Amino acid sequence: MSTSQEPRRFDIVVYGATGFVGRLVVNYLAKNAPEGTKIAMAGRSPARLTKVAREAGVLDWPRIVANADEEEALAKIASDTKVVLTVVGPYWKYGKTLVAECAKAGTHYVDLTGEVLFAHDSIERNHAVAQETGAKIIHSCGFDSIPSDVTVRALFEAAHTSLGETTLLVKHLKGGASGGTIDSVRAQLKAVKDDPKLRRVVADPYALAAPGPDQGAFGQDLRPARFLGAWRAPFFMGPYNTRVVQRSAHLTGYGDSFRYRELMNVGRGLRGFVRSIGFTVGIAAGMAALSFPPTAKLLDAKLPKPGEGPSESERAAGRFTIEGYTTDTSGARWRSTVSLEQDPGYDGTAMMISSCALALVHDELPDVAGVLTPTVALGDALLRRLRAGGMTIQAVHA
Repeated sequence: MSTSQEPRRFDIVVYGATGFVGRLVVNYLAKNAPEGTKIAMAGRSPARLTKVAREAGVLDWPRIVANADEEEALAKIASDTKVVLTVVGPYWKYGKTLVAECAKAGTHYVDLTGEVLFAHDSIERNHAVAQETGAKIIHSCGFDSIPSDVTVRALFEAAHTSLGETTLLVKHLKGGASGGTIDSVRAQLKAVKDDPKLRRVVADPYALAAPGPDQGAFGQDLRPARFLGAWRAPFFMGPYNTRVVQRSAHLTGYGDSFRYRELMNVGRGLRGFVRSIGFTVGIAAGMAALSFPPTAKLLDAKLPKPGEGPSESERAAGRFTIEGYTTDTSGARWRSTVSLEQDPGYDGTAMMISSCALALVHDELPDVAGVLTPTVALGDALLRRLRAGGMTIQAVHA
């Protein structure tokens, strides 16, 4: 029996409210949550929680002190609210207890993970439990991986039929990587270093879904490709985003012919070719450097730390435009466009995850529970809220 609709003290608890992205989420909700929405803030430091509340003008919001290793405190948070919005990562290290408590309590849950291991573990441990309690457990509700999920969803809804080979192409992207994202990469690399089983999970394109058709070269994560008359490189977020989209395909039914990849636009001619090779080698070299202690130490001195982020003026210059291309079962070609004039990893991500949380509280949603993807869990309500937040989403005949 679903417990998620029982009366709760709060509508949303923002866990990790004092971190860099957490503060952006608090500010977004303070400005955009409908009147009467009951929101609380949670974190480790009472003083920092009060400081964030004061800066956002929400001193009337309740503040909860809880650490990621305090199971009883996390269980109380889950039982007290309709929705937990957590930005506390790396999730493989800090997030397992909270998501499990939400699944048991029938509490809806959203996070920003880009970690295959965490999402895979959550599906195995929590999917059946959440289906029983009525909880919607929604991972990856920021730039990992809402734009990818929405791009393919728009193509599927426009075509009204099964999809074939589908490519997401990053046309423009400006914005910095957050310290939290980099820390999540470090945590996953550390976990797989000495465990072949975990390495196989990370390498599996269907790690978050049932096995699909053999993608062959089409779906390889690190493979330069020529597409639509210009050189393309693999998108550095593709190794995670593709797994999320494959889960949506598994849960929604994009068809047996659906195959998916993500690429970046790097230009034409010899320069574009060199860039495509450089991006591919650079991604592999970066992962290797973070895995090797001496080079990892050097990189740590240069890369942003968890909780750090760019200034407001730097974030104001952020934006992204991505396009999706597919061929349906009739042979018709379709193109979707998703864009946002906000920093994708910061202000844009705060808008995306907040929109998911607000939809869970206020909107009519698909009657489905379990460990889900954003589009499967929230359906058209997600698209409406993203558009209200400034995102362009459209799909047309190519």
